[in-house]
Amino acid sequence: MSRRELLPLLFLSAAAAGCDVAAPPPPPPKPPDVVVSRALEREVIDFEEFQGKTEAIETVEVRARVSGYLDKVHFEEGSDLRKGDLLFTIDPRPLQAELERAEANLAQAEAHHKRLEADYERARSLLAKGSTSREEFDKVVGDRSEAAGAIKSARAAQSIAQLNLDYSRVTSPISGRISRRKIDPGNMVKADETALTYVANLDPMYVLFDVDEDNYLRIYRILVAKEITLAQVKEIPVDMGLRDEKGFPHRGKVNFVDNSIDALSGSVWVRGVFANPKKLLVPGLFARVRLPVGDPHRAVLIPEQALATDQGQKFVWVVDDQKHATYRRVDLGALHGSLRVVEKGVRPGEQIIVSGLQRVRADPKKGYAEVEIAKEEPAGGEEKE
Repeated sequence: MSRRELLPLLFLSAAAAGCDVAAPPPPPPKPPDVVVSRALEREVIDFEEFQGKTEAIETVEVRARVSGYLDKVHFEEGSDLRKGDLLFTIDPRPLQAELERAEANLAQAEAHHKRLEADYERARSLLAKGSTSREEFDKVVGDRSEAAGAIKSARAAQSIAQLNLDYSRVTSPISGRISRRKIDPGNMVKADETALTYVANLDPMYVLFDVDEDNYLRIYRILVAKEITLAQVKEIPVDMGLRDEKGFPHRGKVNFVDNSIDALSGSVWVRGVFANPKKLLVPGLFARVRLPVGDPHRAVLIPEQALATDQGQKFVWVVDDQKHATYRRVDLGALHGSLRVVEKGVRPGEQIIVSGLQRVRADPKKGYAEVEIAKEEPAGGEEKE
C-alpha cells in the first residue's frame, strides 16, 4: 500500500481513538450563599392550635306535615332562600274538600244552636207564666248547651282542616341554603315521616373543636385568676384556617364551652362563631383553630427556616460583627406566622443564618466558622398576630 493510500486510514484511526476519550468531569456545584436575618423583639400572644369541623348555625330537616301526593317543587337545588319561601306543594284538593266539609258542619251546628236558642227563650217565658214544667225547661236548657258545644267542636275541626290545607304548601322554616330534594313529584308523602330536603343557615358559621384536658385546665386557671365572667369568655377571639389556606385568615369569637370533659377523648368541646358573608364555609369542612393563651408579652423571634436539629436539640448559627458563625443551642416557644419564639439562646438584633448552612463548617480549634455573608433578609414582616 502506497503512502498516499495509508494517510486516510491513519486519519480515521486517530478520529476513532478520540471518540473513546472520556469527557472532563463537570465542575463541583457552587455552595449556596450565606443569608442572614436579625432576631426581632416584639409583643406577642401565645396560641394553642386545635383541629375542628365547621357546623351550620341552624339546620332544619324539612318534613311533610300532612299526607298526600307531592304535586310541585318550587325551588332550585342548592340555592339560597329566605324564611317563608315556598318549597313544595302537596296536592291540596282532598284537603280543600275536608275544609269545605268542616265548614258545612260548622254552619249546620250554628243553625241548630240558633233554633235551640229560640226554644230556650220561649221555654223561659212559659216557665215564668207556669205554662210549662220544670222538667221540660231543663231539657231545653240541656239541648241548648249541647248545641253550643257542637259549635266549638265544629270550629275546632274547621281550624284543623284549614291548618292541614295550609300545610299542603311547604315553606322554608329558616333562611339559608337548601339541599337537593329527596323525593320527586308524584310520590306519596306521609305526615311527619317523609323527609323532603334540609335547609342550613350558613351565615354566621360555627366551628366546633375539642380542647384537651391539659390545655383546658391551663386556660381555665388563667380565666379564674383574672376573674373573667362567662360573658367575657364569649368575647375571646379565635382564629381559623381551612385545609388549603396558610395561616389563620378568619377571625371569630368563642361562642360556647361545654360543661363537662368527655371521658373517652379527655377533651372538652369549644365552639367559635365566624362571619360567612361569601358562603365560603359549609358544614363539615376541616378547620385549624388557633386560640390565644395568656397575656401579651415581649419575645425574641427568628425565622423558622433558621432552625436545625442535632440529636433532637434545636440549634442556630449566630454571626457576629467579625463574620464569625457560632453554633448555639436554643429553647423554643410558640410559632407566630413564619417566626418562632426563642425563649433562650438568642438576643434581639443578633444575625442568624437562615440560608447557606452548607457553607458553615466550624473550626474545632477556634470553635467558630468564617463566613462571607451574601445578603441580609428582613425577618418575617408578614406574620399575623
